[in-house]
Amino acid sequence: MSDAARVAVASGCELGEGPQWYAALGRLVWCDILGKRLHWLEAASGETGVIALDHMASLAAPLDDGGMLVVGEDRLCWLDLATGEIARLMGFEADNAVTRSNDARVDRHGSLWLSSMGKGAEDGAGSLYRLHRGELSRLRSGLTIPNAICFSPRGEHAHFADTARGIVYRWALDAEGWPVGEPEPWVDFAGREGNPDGAVIDAEGAMWLALWGAGKVVRLDREGREIDAVTLPATQPSCPAFGGEGLTSLYITTAREGMSAEQRDRESGAGDLFVADLSVPGLAEPTLRLG
Repeated sequence: MSDAARVAVASGCELGEGPQWYAALGRLVWCDILGKRLHWLEAASGETGVIALDHMASLAAPLDDGGMLVVGEDRLCWLDLATGEIARLMGFEADNAVTRSNDARVDRHGSLWLSSMGKGAEDGAGSLYRLHRGELSRLRSGLTIPNAICFSPRGEHAHFADTARGIVYRWALDAEGWPVGEPEPWVDFAGREGNPDGAVIDAEGAMWLALWGAGKVVRLDREGREIDAVTLPATQPSCPAFGGEGLTSLYITTAREGMSAEQRDRESGAGDLFVADLSVPGLAEPTLRLG
């Protein structure tokens, strides 16, 4: 079993989410959705920073031509990370006041898969989308808390989960990265400790999956069997991402959303960014292409 994770940044997020490795800058970038903040960590120096936003956001993905695309609650925006300048690109369920953005990840083709969910986790209010070369397409609706978006090393499969239902799905993709047929249940966590949240794939094709409520990130082989785990002193891990030199650092966002005052006192690190050193590296994720 892998070692326990340690605090990388005492960020104190209400709902940490969407960690992304910005290789060109050597930075890990993540969001506090409810705190409306974008955090960053320079891995080599340990320098940190925060950019305040005027709306909730769940991910900031590096673009192939520089800058980042911020996935906001009702919009997609371009961000200059150096200056904090932000500009709206398009709406995202802008006509639906019930929902906000949630999970997202760039696929092997440089396109962005992203999801929405009800702000109160309303049943079936969420959807799954693909932003391909600047055009947004809805892939699936009727989801409650879409999470765990990640892709097999060669891009022949996508994974996603519905956290509320406890199921991780696998979906076949064509040569252009579009879904084929219906997604199939891959692992069912119903009746097990924790609910599937964010996920990422390593260089051996195994999935590292955050289990919200269980205080750990589990490693699942290609058949969905648990073969390793990283434990945290925070029960609500939300999403992992590989970063650092050689992509052998597993960064993990956490949350304190929904905790009682007693729980917050007991879990002083809830909402912080954690990191664990792994022997198996992650896969370099493509930058996002808009055109």
